Amino acid sequence: MRVRRRRLRPHCSELDALTGHVRSFATMLTERQGERLPDWLDAVRQDDLPSLHTLAAGIDRDRDAVIAGLTLPWSSGVVEGHVNRIKMLKRQMFGRAGFMLLRKRVLLA
Repeated sequence: MRVRRRRLRPHCSELDALTGHVRSFATMLTERQGERLPDWLDAVRQDDLPSLHTLAAGIDRDRDAVIAGLTLPWSSGVVEGHVNRIKMLKRQMFGRAGFMLLRKRVLLA
């Protein structure tokens, strides 16, 4: 796949631009460089890539939170994991029993 993409990139400017934007975003994400986000969004808007324009518009709706998520070392991943587990148990129990059994499963799971 990489070899095919390397061969196609010089012939397809959109693929080349998309690859550059994705790699740049990945670097921001892994190296916690949220301060680069506004420049990245501007660069994305300058290219004719409608799917990335949609992503940029979504990020713009909550820009401060995205910058914080790309910059700060804290994560709510553990809390989200517990919420996801509880919702899964609730879905499994839907219509089967009352609150007491659901409570017991949440506490023992």
